[in-house]
Amino acid sequence: MITEAEELRIYNLHENTIEDQRYVDYFKRFIHSAILDYCKTGGNGLDFGSGPSPVLATLLERDYDYSMDIYDRFYAPDKIYEGQKYNLITATEVVEHLKNPLDYFHQFKALLDEDGLLSIMTTFHPRNDAAFMNWHYMREACHISFYTLKTMTVISEMVGLKIIYSDGQRYTSFKLL
Repeated sequence: MITEAEELRIYNLHENTIEDQRYVDYFKRFIHSAILDYCKTGGNGLDFGSGPSPVLATLLERDYDYSMDIYDRFYAPDKIYEGQKYNLITATEVVEHLKNPLDYFHQFKALLDEDGLLSIMTTFHPRNDAAFMNWHYMREACHISFYTLKTMTVISEMVGLKIIYSDGQRYTSFKLL
């Protein structure tokens, strides 16, 4: 495990901004694949783990008429989501950083309104041990929890969510049972 200070130092090395068209396109692929067909536009959302530059929240507000709250442990630490209900919750490149991910999935479920959508982006790990040990994602010091579609299925069953979309590689979207 690394220290919180070291984790923040690593995050501060990222230079992901709204001006970076590749980064914007990265999020637009996520929006078009994992959100738009499953959630009405123009609702209220929470970008959980927004980072120093909340690009996803900005895109959802600017281009898809969402009203977004942001939360990030380091960059937007006020828990403005407490006591709220959302029709969209996103966690992109976040769940791999969580020490007790099941606790967070329970929290996400509690924050969803009755027709809400939870959309997660995290790269699924390779299925064999040799590939896993050489996988770049696993070697990132901040990544401590790893997922497959089967992992997401088990989580959904444990928490009381249902998977309504997965690309089997990175994106998984959930609704309430």
